[in-house]
Amino acid sequence: MTVTEELPTGRMLVVDLDGTLIRSDMLYETFWSAFASDWTVPFSAAASLLKGRAALKQKMSDLAKVDVTALPYDDAVIDRIRRWREGGGRTVLVTASNQDIAQEIAAHLGLFDEVHGSDNTRNLKGRHKAAFLTERFGDGGFDYMGDSPADLAVWQHAGRAIAVNASAQTRDRLRAMGGDAEFMQTRDTGPGPYFKALRPHQWLKNLLIFLPMLMAHDLSLITVSKSLMAFVVFCMIASGVYVLNDLLDLASDRAHPRKRNRPLASGNMPLSHGTLLAPLLLLHGMLSAIILGPSFIVVMLVYLVTTTAYSLFLKRQLVVDIFTLALLYAVRILAGGGATGIPLSIWLLAFSIFFFFSLAAVKRQAELVDGAANGKITAHGRGYRGDDLPLVANMALGSGYVSVLVMVLYLNTGMVQKLYPSPSWLWGICLVLLYWISRTVMLTHRGQMHDDPVVFAVKDRGSQFCFLLVLGFATAGALL
Repeated sequence: MTVTEELPTGRMLVVDLDGTLIRSDMLYETFWSAFASDWTVPFSAAASLLKGRAALKQKMSDLAKVDVTALPYDDAVIDRIRRWREGGGRTVLVTASNQDIAQEIAAHLGLFDEVHGSDNTRNLKGRHKAAFLTERFGDGGFDYMGDSPADLAVWQHAGRAIAVNASAQTRDRLRAMGGDAEFMQTRDTGPGPYFKALRPHQWLKNLLIFLPMLMAHDLSLITVSKSLMAFVVFCMIASGVYVLNDLLDLASDRAHPRKRNRPLASGNMPLSHGTLLAPLLLLHGMLSAIILGPSFIVVMLVYLVTTTAYSLFLKRQLVVDIFTLALLYAVRILAGGGATGIPLSIWLLAFSIFFFFSLAAVKRQAELVDGAANGKITAHGRGYRGDDLPLVANMALGSGYVSVLVMVLYLNTGMVQKLYPSPSWLWGICLVLLYWISRTVMLTHRGQMHDDPVVFAVKDRGSQFCFLLVLGFATAGALL
């Protein structure tokens, strides 16, 4: 069995779509595209599936609006097809995906002489695809480029098998069949994309869970243990939400200069795996939350419902999206209080709402600045226009300043006098926050902000220095 590339003149190259020409699957693409616009789509999908997989593909194709120009095409496969045509060969796109979508993709690429896909009754996959190709081109009258175990039935009748990113098991079964075969590996199949999809850098936000414990100066073993457990559970559920959000945000992520490199949007992680991973993380996280009691479970349910509503609807609502993002930050503090049973100060909640509203507004400001730099007059998938930028920046700055004012008022309460031996040191925190908020909004205005201000703060030297100053002032107030 050979593994060298061959470009025979005049022969037919048949190319599969899902997992081969594109690093994705059009059934999942259409499902998540439709679901992002209409929350009732899963029910429609279930009803269509009762009529068969072909009917499901047709239904999802009718409901979805997929931009075929933004799909994660495999450049190595496209280059191979071009060289095949330059060598005098003919090319055919034959896919189990819907015929209409296959036609759109073929028209966009301009690389195929024929296009054949599934319709409302026929699912052109596996043995059905093999029978179709054998009848049309003859047994051994075509070379076939595919990727999945279902393609083994086609490779049996192909003159030459070209396996693209096939699993080790599929490669072994193909070798066992004998005959002429080639193996192409065009992407990383390691765990890296899966770990990246969990967004571990976002777990930094979950450190807010420890804030009630620290503000109450309660460092007992049981309190610390409950806070740690709450942190782990929240990370698990948050990662499930991030995966779900990435599935629903495929179109907008691919239109973004940096988010298009996310594992699901780029095709480095199969959509089918993301579709399975999200509910597994959420279910396991919610079951683990039971250990921490009913208050913590209620907070996690609020978080889950709010994030789902945000992904499906609220993120497209003007200003409401910023309020929702601020709430999702604050929920982490509520989770810490719920897990440990520590009552939350009204001052802490008031500061959190204004401060996190400022961070959420900065996030939107950064998106609008990026859009303006790329000549976009609207933010993709959001409710803002380019000329809203000054107002969003004012919201970020104004809310941030109010959060500092809340802290100033808090420092004059009797509660602070009881908790801190030297509360005058805490005034330094107010000055640092005033500087950091002003600088952050200014850098965002200049287009120097990351998509997430929390990630920016972790990587930015100025923000790191501000954090050390805050920690120093807080320590001095508590110990001196």
